[in-house]
Amino acid sequence: MEFTHQKEFTRLLLAWHRKENRREMPWKGIRDPYRIWLAEIILQQTRVEQGREYYERFVEAYPTLADLAAAREEEVFRLWQGLGYYNRCRNLLHTARELMKSHGGRFPRNYKELLSLKGIGPYTAAAIASFAFDLPHAVVDGNVLRVLSRYFALNMPIDTQAGKKYYTRLANELIPPEEPAIFNQAIMDLGATICKPQAPLCRQCPLASLCKAFQLGKQEQFPVKLTRRTVRERYFHYLVCWFGDHTIIQKREGKDIWRGLYEFPMIEKERLAGTELLQEDTAWKNLMPDGSWQLKGIVERQQQLTHQLISARFFYVETDREPRVLSPQILVHCKQLHQYAFPGIIVKYLRSGQQPLLL
Repeated sequence: MEFTHQKEFTRLLLAWHRKENRREMPWKGIRDPYRIWLAEIILQQTRVEQGREYYERFVEAYPTLADLAAAREEEVFRLWQGLGYYNRCRNLLHTARELMKSHGGRFPRNYKELLSLKGIGPYTAAAIASFAFDLPHAVVDGNVLRVLSRYFALNMPIDTQAGKKYYTRLANELIPPEEPAIFNQAIMDLGATICKPQAPLCRQCPLASLCKAFQLGKQEQFPVKLTRRTVRERYFHYLVCWFGDHTIIQKREGKDIWRGLYEFPMIEKERLAGTELLQEDTAWKNLMPDGSWQLKGIVERQQQLTHQLISARFFYVETDREPRVLSPQILVHCKQLHQYAFPGIIVKYLRSGQQPLLL
């Protein structure tokens, strides 16, 4: 594809970056593919400020690929708690073990081989290839899409497969083969600090004189998106049943959200239900022997996921008779709860002071 001012784009961008116009991050400038990979996985769907915290924790707990591969799943999930998108964590552990088992503990130095690893898509493969091995592969994230779409005033939607391929091809044409890592970092930094989604700082942008969107006064109209996200609403009801200093939790299985994490016994309904749920013949009945329990409080929490809105109602109950705990439920002491990884919505509840234990 041919556009005007392509060479100028790269030249101006690199000149701007060399003037110290770059963000300082603990993972920037490193060549270790393990730490680059770790940072990129953590930063997917995560704000940089939050991601930095988790990156530093993981590096401290698992300084090498071998350390991560040898870790227990429960420990890794617990460290990941609060980041969400737990498939990332699951794939992280799987790939670490696969690299140790089948690749001699080394990351492939080839883009296609990197792409074959579980949990590593085009973006992460390009990041490892360029930042660790100086290979000319463009790292195309939301910041890059925004910069390119505005500079060239492109009407190609960024949220389609065709659009992603289109912008990746363009970025690969712009990348200088001799400085791929610097180019990738520069364009991401520009998008994050100058060419922001709202109220971009166009007067400070090194590309403004040639930016078509700026010349047209249409910066806010780019990038173009085709689809609107549909959000599924779900209603979870949790029984927080305390017997002395013990409570009941269970591990989430199947292919639903939060697989591998723990939660209180849960019933999902089409809408939020009231206290009548405590009287119904449900899986909760064995945990609350007749006449032995008291309802101490009800708390509601919400959590917004990418395509789901979870509304949860927590029924805090105390009983003086030992509950009949059935698999997969387990009875745990309050001092052991910190050993388990919970979804963010439950962590917020546990820290709210509505029950005997604060995590």
